[in-house]
Amino acid sequence: MARWQPNAPERLVVAALDLFAERGYDSTTVIDIAQRAGLTKSTFFRHFPDKREVLFAGGGSMADVLAQGIAGAPGDAAPLEAVAQGLDAVGREIFVPARRAFASKRRTVIAANPELREREALKGIGLTAAMAAALRSRGVPDVASRVAAQLGALVMAIAHERWTGTDAGEGLGEEFGGVARRALAEVREAGALSLG
Repeated sequence: MARWQPNAPERLVVAALDLFAERGYDSTTVIDIAQRAGLTKSTFFRHFPDKREVLFAGGGSMADVLAQGIAGAPGDAAPLEAVAQGLDAVGREIFVPARRAFASKRRTVIAANPELREREALKGIGLTAAMAAALRSRGVPDVASRVAAQLGALVMAIAHERWTGTDAGEGLGEEFGGVARRALAEVREAGALSLG
């Protein structure tokens, strides 16, 4: 095998996801993943510390995209509108239509394994913290930043379920940003009802 393999991280991610879906997470080894990708075990470990992390590559980039989207919102945007701008950016750069099938399969694999659900929850905490920090950088007070970020995380979760087709087909075929905006409107309405 050649020392350098093009697209090795992407190949490993796809191979891992396929194997986790076919055999289950616990029944898949790093060697299985590397072999399916046509790579070596050492190549796997050059890119990922363990098999769990193969499904969470790019988490930092999503946090960056969210933060940049929030930072790029108009100066007079309310905190939730700035969060919506961040979710729009995620839709343009990460949750693109070509990745919908992958995202849906990934979601199913994660839902089937407690260890992966735990790691996904940690990723969510990091994304929420990134949103709150971006809002504070805009001058939004701490408590308002935290509340808007928590609501943004809820909206993102609802929108992702719908966009990947795991929520009774709602949002299937739509752009992620549109699905997220609709979910945000529903969350605002629900908040008004519960507070009213």
